[in-house]
Order: sequence, then structure tokens, then C-alpha cells
Amino acid sequence: VEGTRNLMLAALEAGVEKIIYCSSVAALGLRSDGVPADETTPVSESQVIGIYKLSKYRAEQEVLRLVREKNLPAIIVNPSTPVGPRDIKPTPTGQMILDCASGNMPAYVETGLNIVHVDDVAEGHALALERGKIGEKYILGGENIMLGDLFRMVSQIAGVKPPAVKLKQSWLYPVALVSEWLARGFGIEPRVTRETLAMSKKLMFFSSDKAKKELGYAPRPARDAVTDAIAWFRQHGRMK
Repeated sequence: VEGTRNLMLAALEAGVEKIIYCSSVAALGLRSDGVPADETTPVSESQVIGIYKLSKYRAEQEVLRLVREKNLPAIIVNPSTPVGPRDIKPTPTGQMILDCASGNMPAYVETGLNIVHVDDVAEGHALALERGKIGEKYILGGENIMLGDLFRMVSQIAGVKPPAVKLKQSWLYPVALVSEWLARGFGIEPRVTRETLAMSKKLMFFSSDKAKKELGYAPRPARDAVTDAIAWFRQHGRMK
């Protein structure tokens, strides 16, 4: 949050004409009825789950405060879940796709998310710079999809069997406790935590209608993003 504040103030002092601030849908509110959330969906700090999302929320709020109080010429974009080529680490979502495409996903916990091609997110930034309005937020999302449907799509593209077992969040709570204990004691990255289980209870569905209408944003289907991601993983020896 302090880093964001310092960068924004430095840009303001330098006379930067326009700033595209990359936030995240993690900073936005969610609906409980399954309807996709948008830029106006109410959100409060108490509703934000996890340190990462809390940091994104607070940083975005700081940018909005500077827009109001210091006339900061900032436009905010909120990408959803980027998928596609060049996912080097990979990201948590990229790792899920890689595991599933490699046939290493025996079970999953159902939830909903919004998948967007990483190239569309990049294009959305450029469109926001060209056509965005100062002080406005724009969701750069793609297709809302249930996790089980995503894994079936991945499996079909990769030519492997999809995960057959759908687990309940409550079943994995003991596993999360052990996973966190191992992470603290031995530095092993946890595959499941209490935080991720809590987040999985909420459908991360979002609408990009505002960006489509005001910016000309045109995201491609989730299948294109998944296909490109799997092709890149194969090309770089990350899977057979």
C-alpha cells in the first residue's frame, strides 16, 4: 500500500498525464446470488478474505483517495484470472491447469471463477489508456465458469481423464491445517489452506460489460486461453 502511494505521488509530482493502475477483482465486492459482480458492487474491508486481497483492496482505495483529494489522473483496471502463454512460475491458476492437463488432478473443490486470456488483459490496459475516464474502474474479465467445467475443458484439450471426485470444503479443513503446519515448519508451499477454502465458498463471477461498452474491450472465450496455456506448457517441457 505504501509502495502504491509513493509511486502515485511521485507520478503526480512528475506531471504524468495519465496513469493506468493495475488492481484486481480481488479488491471488488461479490454477490451472494450468483449474479456476476461489477464495478459498483458494494465492498467493505471486513468482506475481504486473505492478506493478498486485503492488500489489493487497500491499495486501490488509496489510489481512489488520491484521485479525489489530489486530482491524481489515474484509471483503474481490475483483471480477473489471467490464463495463457508465458506463465513461467506458474501462477496458482496456471498450476491448477498444468496439474489437470498432466493428469495429476484426482479431485477438486467446486467454486466459480472468471477466466480471461492474458493477452486480452494486456489489450485492456492499452484500451484503458486510450479511452478510459479518470477515476473510473474497469473490470478486465473473460468468461465465468465453474471450476469443475474448467477442469473438464482442460482435460478434453489435453487428452486426459478429468478429475472424478468433487470434495466438500469441510472435508479438506484438516488437510489445510496440516498443510499450513508443514509450510511453517519446513518451507513447503501449501496446496490448500484455510484461506483458499474460505474463498472457494464464494463464486468469483464478474461482468466486463462496462469495459466492453466504454473501452471497446473484446475478450475471447476461456477455451482459447486454456488452449494457449496448455500449448505453451507443452512447448516448454512442463508437461508431456
